[in-house]
Order: sequence, then structure tokens, then C-alpha cells
Amino acid sequence: MLLAAVLLLAQAAQTTQCKATDASLPVSLLGWVKPGDEFVPGKAVALDAIDGAALKGLPAGSKPGKAATIGFKIETAGVYGIALDQGGWIDVLPGIEGGAALASVRHGHGPECSTIRKIVRFELRPGIYRLYVSGLSASKVKTMLVAGE
Repeated sequence: MLLAAVLLLAQAAQTTQCKATDASLPVSLLGWVKPGDEFVPGKAVALDAIDGAALKGLPAGSKPGKAATIGFKIETAGVYGIALDQGGWIDVLPGIEGGAALASVRHGHGPECSTIRKIVRFELRPGIYRLYVSGLSASKVKTMLVAGE
């Protein structure tokens, strides 16, 4: 019991240390608070999520619930991140249609005191790709293509 109380107090103290949400993002994530209309490195976009069963091209292994998709282009090879504002399953597929989802190379959380819930990184070469996000509960999802490393 005492351990549980200590853990709850520590978690509450950690939460209250945030002066402002998304105020201290690293340079690579500054676009999170400056949304754009195109899914390009360094700019967040808000996507409408629909019933995943109605979304054409959703890859095998996608999670049940709402889903969203957007296409994007990579100019320079590197490791790129896909950031989300909520829990969800992230798939990146090469090309305009068909193909298998790429394997991710790293998974992580967003910075403390941010609204970024998770960042999943993929090794990408120049070309056209499609992002599918599934297992969503909200009707919108905020996502960002984090510049290559």
C-alpha cells in the first residue's frame, strides 16, 4: 500500500512539473505546434479517422477501430519518425498501392510535457510512401513526419 501511494505521489509531482504543454519541444519536433496541410518532414497534420473496415488498402495486421491514411514523399534517405498524439498502430508502405508494411527500426514516446504520445521510426529511401494509422478511438489524429536522422 505504501509503495503504491509513493508511486502515485511521484507521478503526480512529475505531472505538475510541466509549466506548459508542448512548450519545450526539441528543434526536430517544433513543427508539432505549427500544423500544415501537407505531410512533409517537420510539419504536423490533422487527419480524419474513419471506421478501419471502410478504409481501402489498410494493411494486414492493422488494429480494429478507427483508421486514417496519408501519402508522402521522401527526398533524402534516412531514419524518419512518425509521431502520433494518441495510441495507435502505425504502418508505412512503399509506393502508391499494394506492398507490405515496412518494419520499424525504433519505438519511443514523445518528450515529457508534450502531447506527442509515441514516435515510431522507419528507415526510408527516396520515394513515395503511404502512412496508415489504425486502432484509433478519436475521430481525428494528429501526426507528424519527423525529419530523417
